[in-house]
Amino acid sequence: MKRTQRGITLLGFIAILAVAGIFIYVGMKVIPMYTEYYAVKKSMQGLALEPGINNAGTDKIRNLFFRRLYVNYSENVKAENVKIERMGGGWKMTVKYEVRRPLISNLDVVGNFENVQELTHGGPSD
Repeated sequence: MKRTQRGITLLGFIAILAVAGIFIYVGMKVIPMYTEYYAVKKSMQGLALEPGINNAGTDKIRNLFFRRLYVNYSENVKAENVKIERMGGGWKMTVKYEVRRPLISNLDVVGNFENVQELTHGGPSD
């Protein structure tokens, strides 16, 4: 009785490595974009908990927000991406920005991110 060999061929193994390599490469481009987005989101949530933020001026809010981003090494959010508008009992802050990373040749990975946070926390301010 003849036994047949089973398993993956060298060509199949190389194909699997190529596909895995492409996924890893794309992940290396996309994951930092989402990491930055979650840092922006956490900064906005932390800012919402700041005492007296509902009575602070827009310049102070921007300053506190960009200080938090500086600590998180976020570099894609610019001042023109931040919109702060008055609402009943505080402020509504919207951050909307785009991140574009080159992928291969003339292909880019583009991420459009937007987060809205109400800044209504009262209490004593500094």
